[in-house]
Amino acid sequence: MFLTGFADEASHDLKEQIRATEELGWKFIETRAIGEKNLGTLSDAEFDEVLETLSHTDVRFNCYGSAVANWGKSPRSDADFEASRKELITAIPRMHKLGIRMIRGMSFRRAADETFDNPDLEKVIFAKIKELVRICENEGIIYGHENCMNYGGQSWHHTLRLLENINSDNFQLIFDTGNPTFNFSRLGPKPYKLQSSWEFYSNVKEFVTYVHIKDANCEVLPDGSVKQVYCWAGEGQGDVERIVTDLIRRGYDGGISMEPHVASVFHAQTKSDDPEAFAKIRYSSYVEYGKRFEKLLAKCREAAKQ
Repeated sequence: MFLTGFADEASHDLKEQIRATEELGWKFIETRAIGEKNLGTLSDAEFDEVLETLSHTDVRFNCYGSAVANWGKSPRSDADFEASRKELITAIPRMHKLGIRMIRGMSFRRAADETFDNPDLEKVIFAKIKELVRICENEGIIYGHENCMNYGGQSWHHTLRLLENINSDNFQLIFDTGNPTFNFSRLGPKPYKLQSSWEFYSNVKEFVTYVHIKDANCEVLPDGSVKQVYCWAGEGQGDVERIVTDLIRRGYDGGISMEPHVASVFHAQTKSDDPEAFAKIRYSSYVEYGKRFEKLLAKCREAAKQ
């Protein structure tokens, strides 16, 4: 087992991401934003700068947190699919140079204007994800699907349907502990209830090969929207301690990646629009999140022995 994280939550500057990772004593970053770009959108010259920066440290990228087929892309849009395909094809040679074997991908945003589970829509989603996964298969890359605001994230049933229909060793699951807290379980008739992280995890855990740590306290407002407040891991509704303890008992030996989302909460509390102050909050909250999780992990290790 190893610890990593979306260090762009500390800073979009790669050198600051590395500094935060080194301060934690970790060796890995799950790369997402580098400046205002990512591995699929950097120019060749900018990518060379990334290689140069990494050459001066022992910190490495273990996963590419891409925007491929994410919650901003429609399953019906050919343009959105081509954008995902282009990002994937551009990123893979760079992933090879960096030694990255997994890309975080999704399964397109929820359909807003049609029945979500209609067979025709599922056929489109499955076909497009299969094509993206086929590209990964040919390049020895794992397509790690994250449960989020996407088709597979609407319930554990949807995730299992994805696994069954994609049917590839290169299509594996990334489980995010926090995402179920603010996503509805879209099964049966409305009104939907918010998902349970433990229930979701329990039904897909045998397929999970990578974990994102996020936590939040959420409630459904009278207008049907969801109010979410991110918090330290283990202090919300994401069942983080229970899930991590179970992972340890099961002999999980993969990556556990921090995705705090707490900086904006603390920034709001300061009531400051000072960019420099916010930069310090981002950095310090990411490092603090990692340190707090290490303590929680030690607690989970002890619990797993019982």
